[in-house]
Amino acid sequence: MVTAKTDHEFQGIDHVQLAAPPGCEAEARRFFGQLLGLTELPKPAVLAVRGGVWFACGSQQVHIGVEKDFQAARKAHPAFRLSGEAALGALRERLVEGGVTVRDGEPVEDTVRFFADDPWGNRLEFLAERERARV
Repeated sequence: MVTAKTDHEFQGIDHVQLAAPPGCEAEARRFFGQLLGLTELPKPAVLAVRGGVWFACGSQQVHIGVEKDFQAARKAHPAFRLSGEAALGALRERLVEGGVTVRDGEPVEDTVRFFADDPWGNRLEFLAERERARV
């Protein structure tokens, strides 16, 4: 593993931007706001004229940005971590009830996960730490 020596320190990721086609705002509010339960954030006036919607996701943000010649991201994706297996299961159920197709992910040690696409076909991952059986 190679780590460069720098004179700066990253504090984390501020936001992730997902692209969507023009006119995406209503679908974004339904999917990210109603189904996922994220809180919509106001966009600065100078950026609001471009369209799109911003949401809070923990201490980070998810920005849905308008792209004129939109193409869905099928491989690159954000992964949303939930507080536990029960929360992940409840989200999965809510998405399915909302008409969203979910796909199981390959098992990864101590993690349960699934994938779904946003309304425009962008790949999203949802995961939580696997709960261990109590003895």
